[in-house]
Amino acid sequence: MTSLVDPPGPVPPPRPTAADSRLRSVGVRYVLVWELEKLLAQWRTRTAALLCLLGPAAFVIAVKLTGTVPADTLFGRWINDSGIATPLVVLGFAAAWGFPALIAVVAGDLFSAEDHYDTWKTILTRSQGRWSFFAGKVVAAFSYVIAIVVLLAASSIAAGLLLLGNRPLIGLSGNVIPIGSAIGRAALSWLSVLPSCLAFAAIAVLLSVLSRSSLTAIGSTVALGLTLQFAGLVDGINPVIRLLPGSGLLAWHGLFAQPAFTEPLWTGVAVAAAWVFGCLGLAWHSFSRRDIAGSSR
Repeated sequence: MTSLVDPPGPVPPPRPTAADSRLRSVGVRYVLVWELEKLLAQWRTRTAALLCLLGPAAFVIAVKLTGTVPADTLFGRWINDSGIATPLVVLGFAAAWGFPALIAVVAGDLFSAEDHYDTWKTILTRSQGRWSFFAGKVVAAFSYVIAIVVLLAASSIAAGLLLLGNRPLIGLSGNVIPIGSAIGRAALSWLSVLPSCLAFAAIAVLLSVLSRSSLTAIGSTVALGLTLQFAGLVDGINPVIRLLPGSGLLAWHGLFAQPAFTEPLWTGVAVAAAWVFGCLGLAWHSFSRRDIAGSSR
């Protein structure tokens, strides 16, 4: 006899509540504090911070002792004439070679280190879910990147002004920029590279999740940075270069022209944001579906 009562259908999953959101927020903060403590205890993080703190002063002292200037670099010929040229020369070197390495050495190791030591089965059985660990690690990586850029910018500006003086700066169009305006533009220049640096951090996180190997993630991110640097020297591919994650690392040049132009800055920010969201979205898609015995999604 056929039942007149329809069989019950599948029970829909419960909707997230405000309490669930608060628990997730607490979980992310817990993982963030835990990851920052781990980063501060690592020798690579301390070495990178020490290099950013003392490197610019060592560079200025070397220039003064040798009597030679990096004339083949932007603002290099003016380094003895204005102390504010120092942070711009350092920024040029960091944008070309330094940032990918400083970023990858930490961001490329955050997820793959857990695979190397086989600790996912341990930490994912705690009360914190995968999203808390993913978001906490990403925020820790971004916090490190911001701290490194700010530290290097501050030490470069301080080294230049204290060791070389506070005379006006000669701009890219031959215009004289007063020291107050030059300091402001230098600070804005360092701020403008942050989106691209965060894009490289997101790439390192993605490679760390996909490869599960710190060496692969770090090496690939550094190789990508060097490849983009060489690509910038090739004529005829400028439209392609503007879509790459490092396109905003050189956009600050327009701040020192007369008249100043900022369109490349905003383009670099938009491109970097697309890379950040795209890479983190792919990283979360892979990490959330990874089969880890004994863990909860």
